[in-house]
Amino acid sequence: MTKHYNITVKGIVQGVWYRKNTQDKARELEIKGFVKNLPNGDVYLEAEGNEQQLKLLLDWCAIGPEHARVEHVSFEEADLKSFRHFEIER
Repeated sequence: MTKHYNITVKGIVQGVWYRKNTQDKARELEIKGFVKNLPNGDVYLEAEGNEQQLKLLLDWCAIGPEHARVEHVSFEEADLKSFRHFEIER
């Protein structure tokens, strides 16, 4: 069953290729949605996939790419939007 998560990642997550690496991981996991930087320095994702796919993505988000320093990941389930791809929003 497909689920939709709104995910916020806090820490040193901008300027460290977090969005591109998240896109690569999401595509590898066949997750649809988007990732973007927020003005406050956080990274925000909306992701759709099955529970196992989303768990793997959340696990990855808690670590992030090499130079990221993730302090906290939060998520909430929301209504499906039926994304077709996983994109970086600028």
